[in-house]
Amino acid sequence: MNLFYRILIVFTLSFTAFSVEPGSFEEKAKAYKWQLVPDPSLPNVLILGDSISIGYTLYVREMLKGKANVYRPVANDKPLNCGDTASGLRNLEAWLKTQDVKKWDLIHFNWGLHDLKRIQPGTHYKEARDPSAAPVRSVEDYEMNLQKLVTSLKATKAKLIFATTTDYPKGVVPCRLPVDAQRYNDAAEKVMMTNKIEINDLYKFTQPRLKELQMPVNVHFSLKGSYIIAKEVSDHIADKLNIKDLKFDSFSKMNQAMRK
Repeated sequence: MNLFYRILIVFTLSFTAFSVEPGSFEEKAKAYKWQLVPDPSLPNVLILGDSISIGYTLYVREMLKGKANVYRPVANDKPLNCGDTASGLRNLEAWLKTQDVKKWDLIHFNWGLHDLKRIQPGTHYKEARDPSAAPVRSVEDYEMNLQKLVTSLKATKAKLIFATTTDYPKGVVPCRLPVDAQRYNDAAEKVMMTNKIEINDLYKFTQPRLKELQMPVNVHFSLKGSYIIAKEVSDHIADKLNIKDLKFDSFSKMNQAMRK
């Protein structure tokens, strides 16, 4: 897939949880098929998360090619942003039926980035630039929703890995306070520890390298940043599924393969 289209997907889907607006973007997005043609002999992996995870999903799929079938929820062959925890509670049942998969061997999941963003007073989701505005969801409600989601995910009997919310600089729009990333991650970690769920600490992994991996004044990562995060995600998945001898192509070679 043309790399421009991948950047466009990440930016567009960061502003909507479930669909994209019609028009030229839809036509360009058709340049890559997000639906997977699976190998029935391989374990099934589902990635749930926000636009950060959209950025690394295709890399993870390529890295685990021949080792696991890597899915994420899609609509009209476009990747879905799983949004905040309320969106997760509304849609998890449907997402667990992605491409009619009957059994998930592993689910790698994240919520938080859309729960902690600031919204305009008196609205439900209208994004704010004012740091004094309230978040979409308090950290207490986020923790409560996350526990409900974990209960549903555990019922699938799949192996579970939770990814912490990645850090971001001051001044991003819509407003997110950098201190909130750690606060919401702390709440999430309590839920995961209580439920004995493995944590892939992408916050800790990326935080010292934000200038190298992340776009300027943005929550999103560059293509190279997404590739590096995908290696970490793939390592966690492979370890959990006891996949051996995982080898990664170089960034340039992998992008060439993805464009085919």
